[in-house]
Amino acid sequence: MKQEKIEFYKGPAGGWGALNSVKNTLLRQDIPLKGAKTLLSANQPDGFDCPGCAWPDRNHASTFEFCENGAKAVAAEATERRAGAEFFAQHTVADLQTQSDFWLEDQGRLTQPMVYDAPSDRYQPIAWDDAFALIARHLNALPDPNQAIFYTSGRASNEAAFLYQLFVRQYGTNNFPDCSNMCHEPSGSGMRPQIGVGKGTVTLHDFECADAIFIFGQNPGTNHPRMLAELRDAHKRGARIVSFNPLRERGLERFADPQNKMEMATLGSSPISTHYFQLRVGGDFAAVKGMMKHVLEQEDQRGGVLDHAFIAEHTTGFEALAADLRAESWALLEQESGLTEAQIRAAGDIYIGAKNVIACWGMGITQHKYSVATIQAIVGWLMMRGNVGREGAGPCPVRGHSNVQGDRTMGIWEKPPAALLDKLRDVFGFEPPRKPGVDTVEAIGQMLAGQGKVFFALGGNFAAATPDTYETWKALQRCDLTVHVTTKLNRSHLVHGREALILPCLGRTEIDMQASGAQGVTVEDSMSMVHLSMGINPPASEQLLSEPAIVAWLAAATLGGRSNTPWLWLVEDYRRIRDLIEQVFPDFKDFNTRVAAPGGFRLRNTASERVWTTASGKASFYTHPVPRDTPSHLARERVRDTVVFTLLTTRSHDQYNTTIYGMDDRYRGVYGQRRVVFIHAEDIRELGMRDGDWVDIQTLWSDGQERRADRFKLVAYDIPRGNLAAYYPETNPLVPLTAVADVAGTPTSKSIPVVLVRHVATTGAEAGAESGATGAAAGALA
Repeated sequence: MKQEKIEFYKGPAGGWGALNSVKNTLLRQDIPLKGAKTLLSANQPDGFDCPGCAWPDRNHASTFEFCENGAKAVAAEATERRAGAEFFAQHTVADLQTQSDFWLEDQGRLTQPMVYDAPSDRYQPIAWDDAFALIARHLNALPDPNQAIFYTSGRASNEAAFLYQLFVRQYGTNNFPDCSNMCHEPSGSGMRPQIGVGKGTVTLHDFECADAIFIFGQNPGTNHPRMLAELRDAHKRGARIVSFNPLRERGLERFADPQNKMEMATLGSSPISTHYFQLRVGGDFAAVKGMMKHVLEQEDQRGGVLDHAFIAEHTTGFEALAADLRAESWALLEQESGLTEAQIRAAGDIYIGAKNVIACWGMGITQHKYSVATIQAIVGWLMMRGNVGREGAGPCPVRGHSNVQGDRTMGIWEKPPAALLDKLRDVFGFEPPRKPGVDTVEAIGQMLAGQGKVFFALGGNFAAATPDTYETWKALQRCDLTVHVTTKLNRSHLVHGREALILPCLGRTEIDMQASGAQGVTVEDSMSMVHLSMGINPPASEQLLSEPAIVAWLAAATLGGRSNTPWLWLVEDYRRIRDLIEQVFPDFKDFNTRVAAPGGFRLRNTASERVWTTASGKASFYTHPVPRDTPSHLARERVRDTVVFTLLTTRSHDQYNTTIYGMDDRYRGVYGQRRVVFIHAEDIRELGMRDGDWVDIQTLWSDGQERRADRFKLVAYDIPRGNLAAYYPETNPLVPLTAVADVAGTPTSKSIPVVLVRHVATTGAEAGAESGATGAAAGALA
């Protein structure tokens, strides 16, 4: 076990620390040479798309088109470690449940399909045909197709996602919970009615032309490290970089480019943010509304600030917004944002002084109760000065997983538009189900109620990614069958139904050989660029199938003569799948030809053309009051004599979503541990505690149900008073299922009202509590 310590990190993001981390990662996975060769093909025209984040690729002018965390994702997939039948023969599920999430995935690549054997409490090998027959038997036995739930991870390719949604709709349901439901659902829910598209309007070229880039609720140094190069270049040419974040994040402060010889040789770095505003957790809406109020006041005082021509020609609803802004109280905006009026006006002046402005945001915006209102305020703020649909300007929601945006484009959506269903009917000759399906939180409720009988996951780690952990686990365990398509072992495979399957698939880095030869898949990045991805490594096992092949074989086994779709013929050559995609989605015209060009092509974005596919035919300004009934507001009203904190859950730097690559969070100075809670030093003193003390975290929620996460170390940190931050999935048990964003239904994991209670040790063996705490709870539920 690595030494546990808290030590301030003096270096910049990137730099030698990143290079050393990449080296250690390759060594740990026993692939120093193979890993280095593999990384040189990451994000290259003739290589594979990084299985990490969805940040777009440049024009491949550099050999090194990967970042530190991308290297961790690639190394985890290209590892020489294997978890085959011998591994499962040595471990019961009860044994595995006691291990940490890091240990589970660190065992290596899965090599063959496995089925759960209840008498021995072990997974045992099963033939692929038998696995598909087992799933088909369960699905075809259901009295209602809506009792089956089909989850999708954002790593699935366009080809796999398209076949998946086609199969499931031919089966008879729209039950498509996916990772979008847990991250950027509010972005689409807010922007679609406002500007007609649910995606960002900008490209990397726009970053070269922006005079100011505002970053809300995002930590690119850990979550999208390649974005730092764009921000550094923008800063160097004089653009203002304005960051709004409760935490001081190193990636928003300083960056050393590992490809910059001078910076590396001199241990230098480049600044990122020109202005940094540490608002309180959830204070973004009030801050944005304050900037909007300042813009309007400046227009009233001196004129020439608003883009009157844009507002008149392209928008509706501005007069109502202006009246609301004029009536808004600066005292309330200060109180709810955690910033002073002077700070908000200073940020507003930067906005006014910039001709072209980009607004970026991440899950620090989307995982709140009023996230949709906040996003509509950000877009409305951009529209006040015409910063939508022109060069160097626009909204930029930065997605997580590498193809989460593409999966939605391909129809992975529980609320499909009628036009998509009509097109599927016309092309494939069946009547798709019209009833909306369930999203992620609704799917958990359905399983808890005994109405979700079969759970099938195309990738992901549902049991670790979802809120209200123990309720989610109960839900999964009530299923008749759970199935997971995956590359490595994770927590979800141990929290299973009465019957369970683990189906191992090819990774993004591996050669996908089908009847017509090696296949490429396509992905869509955060800026709507679609491009090919070709694996270069031999598969980790001869028994692995590709995701498209798994879906096709399952569809053939389940639907049989009920389907006219030539499933197995389609996966002989993925160009055939892309031909069908072209028939369903007009924006993919000449798909195979266009995607063959280096760098691929960009999907049409009507809002970037100032074509508004909205109900009114124009972009809309929305008016929302400053929220005074957030979960933390309500909790403080209920327990006036208790110190209530607002907790945001976050990733460590050794983590991508629920995948734990190591136990360090270098930029925040945390080493060898994860059960820490970041808190202001004055709040520690007010609690009568000391830095380094151990506490239990308890949720304050209106349903009276106890939710707690025990034994977290207090770490004094630069964070506003009254706010806390801690890592997930360890803190997911604190997020109630009913804590969701209005309209979008996204779990509000960035704003949970909690109290801290001094931890009382119950045994003398708590040194191992961190590694096994989650697993022990899983065992108790089994």
